[in-house]
Amino acid sequence: MVALGVLLHAIGGFAAGSFYIPFKKVRNWAWESYWLVGGVFSWIVAPWVAVLLTSPRIVDAFRAAPPVSLFWCYFFGVLWGVGGLTFGLSMRYLGMSLGYALALGSCAVFGTVIPPAFEGRFGELLGSTSGLVTLAGVLVCLLGVGLCGAAGMRKEKEQSDEQKKQAIGEFNFFKGLWVALFAGVMSACMAFGLAAGKPLAAAAVAHGTPDLFQHFPVLVVVLAGGFTTNCLWCIVLNLRNRSGRDYLDARGASLAANYVFSALAGVTWYFQFFFYSMGTTKMGRYDFSSWTIHMAFIIAFSNLWGLFFREWKGSRSRTRGLVVAGLVVLLASTVVVGIGNWLATRAG
Repeated sequence: MVALGVLLHAIGGFAAGSFYIPFKKVRNWAWESYWLVGGVFSWIVAPWVAVLLTSPRIVDAFRAAPPVSLFWCYFFGVLWGVGGLTFGLSMRYLGMSLGYALALGSCAVFGTVIPPAFEGRFGELLGSTSGLVTLAGVLVCLLGVGLCGAAGMRKEKEQSDEQKKQAIGEFNFFKGLWVALFAGVMSACMAFGLAAGKPLAAAAVAHGTPDLFQHFPVLVVVLAGGFTTNCLWCIVLNLRNRSGRDYLDARGASLAANYVFSALAGVTWYFQFFFYSMGTTKMGRYDFSSWTIHMAFIIAFSNLWGLFFREWKGSRSRTRGLVVAGLVVLLASTVVVGIGNWLATRAG
């Protein structure tokens, strides 16, 4: 069961690590324009399609869920939306490799450790072998993130300004560093939102939703909060930058292609939580550790894409080797966390 959960997290991590690629095909649109179009599909359209296909009595489930649970789901979704906004900016300033590593590294720590502490379960982790192994996996994940971050700093020193701009048009290490760290902290609110939505998930199961899909209704609420934040900010930028005409004019590029690629990016992004929510149901008693595994896979796949797109061109072989070492450690962390969950399942 735990192995299946890890596999589902790997698929979700691949989707999350790949979603930004279709955006590279968008032409002559401002960032806020294609980000909002993609967001409509990732935060509204795709979640509702998934829940309507898997929850036959979704209206009854929402009625049965405690209102306070729905409120906290939405509230944490709003905060997570702030992280989503700044996460997109980190890609602009740092590229896929370093941006993902720094943003999701901090996200992994806060999103994994705080929920069990909030629920009063942290003492349980420290008092059992399975809990200690799981926490060790979190520390291994941090080591992998640190290696990727160190490689990124070496890369920043080794590449010429021209090489940086060729790989990442708006490269700015220090601006991107602060944006990525802030994005990671705020993005961890997704884990809080999913934890707050457990009563809704239980209500969905009670009204005919299969266990595997029980978190899909929760995602609808959390992502609605995220959409609120992103939509308002993108509209502000549309007005400030006079980019609202993008939705009707690609100025020489294909308008239809811009919509298609933005929608593809949005749906691909949603698939990370489509598989994440299913994987969480298979992780046993320490389901909170799903967040660490999810983040580790995202960082690993995004760094592989960064290497593929030659974002590390001009850096030394030792620096690229450091990236590879970081990826190996990140993948090892998922194994350690998985073992911790397996031990918890046996003990239970």
